[in-house]
Amino acid sequence: MSFLYNIFIIVYKFGIGILSVFDEKTKQIVTDQKDLKTRIYNATKNHENIVWFHASSLGEFEQGKSVIKLYRNKNPTHKILLTFYSPSGYNIVKNNEIADWVFYLPHDTKRNAVFMYENVNPIKVIFIKYEFWFNYIQTLYKQKIPIYFISVVLRKEQYFFKIYGRWFAKQLQKVDHFFVQDTNTSDLLKSININDVTVCGDSRFDTVISNSEETFESKIIEKFCNKQQVLIAGSAWGKDINLLKDIPEGINYKIIIAPHELNQIDKLKKLKNSVLLSEINDVNVTDKKILIIDKIGVLSKIYRFADIAYIGGGFGKGIHNCLEAAVYNIPILFGPNHHNFIEATDLISIGIAKEVNSSESLIKEIKYFREINVKPLTEKYFNEKSGSSKHIVKHI
Repeated sequence: MSFLYNIFIIVYKFGIGILSVFDEKTKQIVTDQKDLKTRIYNATKNHENIVWFHASSLGEFEQGKSVIKLYRNKNPTHKILLTFYSPSGYNIVKNNEIADWVFYLPHDTKRNAVFMYENVNPIKVIFIKYEFWFNYIQTLYKQKIPIYFISVVLRKEQYFFKIYGRWFAKQLQKVDHFFVQDTNTSDLLKSININDVTVCGDSRFDTVISNSEETFESKIIEKFCNKQQVLIAGSAWGKDINLLKDIPEGINYKIIIAPHELNQIDKLKKLKNSVLLSEINDVNVTDKKILIIDKIGVLSKIYRFADIAYIGGGFGKGIHNCLEAAVYNIPILFGPNHHNFIEATDLISIGIAKEVNSSESLIKEIKYFREINVKPLTEKYFNEKSGSSKHIVKHI
């Protein structure tokens, strides 16, 4: 199986090389992999006590952000190397002072894994959520470098728990400790003879609480809202946008839309009574109904202006981060594909969130939540769920 896995990595590298001709996001990955090891070597050489954190994308980084901050405070002499797989995380965080160095992850080949060990020589490695790269795991294990996985959540449908997944399950046994979100994940790991597991919840709660406490002001957004009811749609995709386009006619709300990808801006600009954040001014701010956020990295901050939030992705692969909105004590709406997200199920069960599947149901639920104060529910929920990061840092 190891042989087949390495064949897969080779085919994968070849495949994204072809895809990069047609896809800008993939093109960036291929471009930034060039001379990557040289850049990592030049940056980290002559440094000791390097702790390596890896996140797939921005969402996983948000789960690790509070852990990294607490770890640095506890261990000020250690250096932090942060790697990403996806441009959506790397591009936003690459200039962030949270880490000493931010790079893409070199492809998971045996040669690259040995390179990272011999040249970076981390004293420990922390993978966030479910970034399972088996050549890296094997090399780190062989060199007795501690490996941790944090904020892990697994499902019984995954290949680790199938007959054909025994080799992959055996690789997970090389991890020193798993910090998981729920007892279901703990039970699944124990079913494949992994007992070094701690259930401590999702560290993303600590991150979104910290984000909400950071100072953020925008006079122009405040003026757009004009003390009216505001709905913010975060990480919206095409189907989400179609759902939202008729909302201003159904309710008297101001609408703020942050698309998941900036390539959706042209479509959004066609919406009636809309204006881009980059083009809004004191003249046009008062007569517009829809504000389009054409800037990356501010969504988690602007949810504070909302009375209700709609989280995108529920008509595609799955909803995006609903906690970064709920932390502002507002109700949450999203599409039907949310069942694999623990926090979405939690928010529905305690009366903070609802599923919608049409413009009519969206308007209906907006009107429903207009009469309900969810603040006591959200405050209780976040108080109960916070603290995972402290527990993790205490043990790594």
